[in-house]
Amino acid sequence: GTQTARGRTRKRLSILDSYHFTTMASSPQKSPSSPKSPTPKSPSSRKKDDSFLGKLGGTLARRKKAKEVSDLQEEGINAINLPLSPSHYELDPEDTMLEENEVRTMVDPNSKNDRKLQELMKVLIDWINDVLVGERIIVKDLAEDLYDGQVLQKLFEKLEGEKLNVAEVTQSEIAQKQKLQTVLERINDSLKLSTRSIRWNVDSVHAKSIVAILHLLVALSQHFRAPIRLPDHVSIQVVVVQKREGMLQSRQIQEEITGNTEHGKCFHHELLCCFVKFFCVNNGHAIHFSTERDAFDTLFDHAPDKLNVVKKTLITFVNKHLNKLNLEVSELDTQFADGVYLVLLMGLLEGYFVPLYNFFLTPENFDQKVHNVSFSFELMQDGGLERPKPRPEDIVNCDLKSTLRVLYNLFTRYRNVD
Repeated sequence: GTQTARGRTRKRLSILDSYHFTTMASSPQKSPSSPKSPTPKSPSSRKKDDSFLGKLGGTLARRKKAKEVSDLQEEGINAINLPLSPSHYELDPEDTMLEENEVRTMVDPNSKNDRKLQELMKVLIDWINDVLVGERIIVKDLAEDLYDGQVLQKLFEKLEGEKLNVAEVTQSEIAQKQKLQTVLERINDSLKLSTRSIRWNVDSVHAKSIVAILHLLVALSQHFRAPIRLPDHVSIQVVVVQKREGMLQSRQIQEEITGNTEHGKCFHHELLCCFVKFFCVNNGHAIHFSTERDAFDTLFDHAPDKLNVVKKTLITFVNKHLNKLNLEVSELDTQFADGVYLVLLMGLLEGYFVPLYNFFLTPENFDQKVHNVSFSFELMQDGGLERPKPRPEDIVNCDLKSTLRVLYNLFTRYRNVD
């Protein structure tokens, strides 16, 4: 009886253990008399433990959430300040070493991909290459090709028609900066800008600052009325870094390169103003012309100051193509008078070779010159142009107005031809 009672007691304890402690149920071999079976906890004790674990779990959850928020904030800050990181600018270590209060600017890499900025740089590169086609200079990168002053010197000499007294080739940094100083001083004198309006200097140009170089080229193109169309409202995101009290401080600014170029700044707009075909304003009154007069009559009579602008533009245009034959003109009225350059120019513009037996390569008299000019007029008609209004004899007689009329018609038709 005693063994039966003990058996029932062991069976009850085993059931109780398996009910409250599932971990013990997997070990039925252990002796029920073993002290390893824990005593079931009271409800109040379990409530106390649950409360502690709940608090611990809540704290961990809050910490995890706080870390996620912190990581998200850091990611947002990094996204905003990504252009401020020096590693993205591929600077040399010494470029990050600033003196106290020294300021350095860097272009936001994302800004370089702006469509308008890319268009502006292409327009300026094409313009420089057109001007310097006779110098056998080809510019591909504004910063890399202009920083030492060599191309700037040649460009200014062509635009101004003045030879600068500087060394042709400079290798050392000191010599390059000295040359650049001379070139920029002469450019600044020609531009006649206020000190506040000059956005470039020797150090910025030599450091290949694209912002400074663009400001300089835009000023040159506008001053010399370059026959190009600058895109409006081009700006660059610039990071300005300054050292103050031993700490580097940075800020971002929007640097405007071009504003609204529609009014007065674009060459073609100004040219159209000069070439208005029906009237001009004189002393506040509109003067109407008969159909026998044209824009060049207006130009000569009422806007003689624009004449040099037109002549320079047309000279640049014809030399762009004649230089391919190692030919160059400087006087429009005399050098086209024998018709040879007009014939050769039409062949270049239309892309064909003109047989030498069709014209006189070295005309010896008036009639041969008239033949050449008449033949060039026929080539123009074959190219789809109307027959020029001037008589061939007017061109041969070195009439500047007639020559300008003919060349301007070619410029209007072929200005975008390479």
